[in-house]
This record gives sequence, structure tokens and C-alpha cells, in this order.
Amino acid sequence: MDTDGFTEFVANRGPALLRMALALTADRALAEDLVQEALARAVSRWGKLLRDGDPERYIRAVMLNETRSQWRRRARRHEVITDQVPEPAATDGTEHGVAHRIDMANVLKHLTPRQRAIIYLRYYEDVSVAETAALMKCSPGTVKRQSSDALKRIRRLAPELMPDNDAAEREVT
Repeated sequence: MDTDGFTEFVANRGPALLRMALALTADRALAEDLVQEALARAVSRWGKLLRDGDPERYIRAVMLNETRSQWRRRARRHEVITDQVPEPAATDGTEHGVAHRIDMANVLKHLTPRQRAIIYLRYYEDVSVAETAALMKCSPGTVKRQSSDALKRIRRLAPELMPDNDAAEREVT
């Protein structure tokens, strides 16, 4: 098995993969499991992934596919999602950045799993509409529509997290 550079890749890109997994799952333990599963699949074909030129794209696709499978399993269990957003924790202003990230994480939990994935890819990873569509295995129009719906929901649930509503909406189209 050719694993040249795999350890270095994990050290360099592991934190970014974990951030993506956290955005997809909204749960640290599930996110860590998701990254571990994707990396386990990648290491067995690492040489081929290097020859193909973009191992991270493969790993992200595995993460998205595994997340979709989890969504389907959960949907069969008839899980109920509510529109109630928890009250944000009070801060003294010194932890504004941390509080903002916590608030956004709480709001993201109220999006559909597909919307969470699209918002993460588009706005946290700055992935284009076309590449997001390819990763999500859907049309660019679906990415735009899901982005628009998700931004509207974020705006409704936590308007304070959307500093420039018009700019975010313009980016969708």
C-alpha cells in the first residue's frame, strides 16, 4: 500500500476536513467519526488518489455521501426537527467571535442536512456553485435554490448573524 504523504496530508488538511464534518453533522463526535471513515477509505487507495491529482476532493465526496446515507437512515426513523432556536448565551463582548460561531452553529442545526452542506461549501469553503453541484451530485440550480432557502431561514431565525442580507442573497444568483 502506497501511503507516501498520507500522514502529512492528514496533519495539514485534517482540521479543514473536521470543520466541514462539523458543519455537515452539527455534532463533534459524529464529525470525528465521519472524518475517520473518509480517511480510512482514502488510505487504502492513496496511491491512486495521488495519481488522479486531488485526494481531498475524493475525501470530501466520501464525507458528503456518508452524510447523505446517514440522513436517509434518520429519515426512515421519522426524526422530528423543530423551528425553535435556543436562546444565545450572554457574553460580555470579549468573546464575540466565539459567541457568533456558537450562534451560527446552533442556527445551522435548524437547516436541512442538504442546506447545511451547501451553505458550508459555498460560504465557509468558498466553493463555486458548479463545484458544489458536482460534489452534491445535483444541478447548479438546486444549489442556488437551496442556498437561497437556507439564507432566508438563517435570516428569519437569527437576523443578527446576517450583517448584509442583500450581499449574501446576491451571491446565490
